[in-house]
Amino acid sequence: MFTAVTGTIAISVDPVYRPDESAPDERRWTWSYRVVIENRGGTAVQLLTRRWLITDGRGVTREVAGRGVVGQQPSIPPGGRFEYTSGCPLDTPTGFMVGSYRMITEDGDTLDVAIPAFPLDLPDAPRVLN
Repeated sequence: MFTAVTGTIAISVDPVYRPDESAPDERRWTWSYRVVIENRGGTAVQLLTRRWLITDGRGVTREVAGRGVVGQQPSIPPGGRFEYTSGCPLDTPTGFMVGSYRMITEDGDTLDVAIPAFPLDLPDAPRVLN
């Protein structure tokens, strides 16, 4: 699991390759990823928007942005958490994602919360640090 903490908000992501949804012969590889958002602070927050940067194995990056996540704009109470699962197809067998959430506190303050970078790699792919 990959984790980033911004202030009192922790974002953890666990990516999983989905061979059942992939078709390498058709140049389609698919991953699911589970996101856990934890509010470690003393004030409720609401997730307003998301912004993802998805980079494939050729270095081509596309942006995906919009309201909420999985059709929701969840409010997370102090000490609470929200979890969801989503997916990402690529036309290369490797890549990575990184992003941010825009949130608002119950006091009306907005904050941008980092989503950690995480790899989209086949389970048996060699790991190379550049």
